[in-house]
Amino acid sequence: MSISSFDELIRVARQQPEPQRLLFVFTTAELPGDSTPEQRARFEAGEGGALTPLMCVDKTLEELGTFSDLVEESRQVLQEWAIVFVAALSGKNGRVPLAEDAEAPLNRMVESIKAGTVGMFIPFDTHGQAVLLAPP
Repeated sequence: MSISSFDELIRVARQQPEPQRLLFVFTTAELPGDSTPEQRARFEAGEGGALTPLMCVDKTLEELGTFSDLVEESRQVLQEWAIVFVAALSGKNGRVPLAEDAEAPLNRMVESIKAGTVGMFIPFDTHGQAVLLAPP
């Protein structure tokens, strides 16, 4: 299944047989110190760079409003971010995972993003549209 927007992700998450807790890692694009002149030029044109985690949070579907609400809430802590990666943590026996259950998976998400291993997460831009990330 292909998810193209945040609203679609929420719709699909609500249809799952077990309750879901969504995990979010907000990132910014940065230019690595060892970048080439070509990479610098692309970055200045709004392309490329490395995604660096800034903040992570988890929310139940009941705690989530619209994507605009999520953006507004994130802006209270972060001035700017470029991409938010999202993953789902499934509950068991009809119970939604607790916030404590999300801590280790969120830490693994952050480490995966730092390592450039992001294929298991859905990246969204600041407008709630899923984006396709090109390999480095």
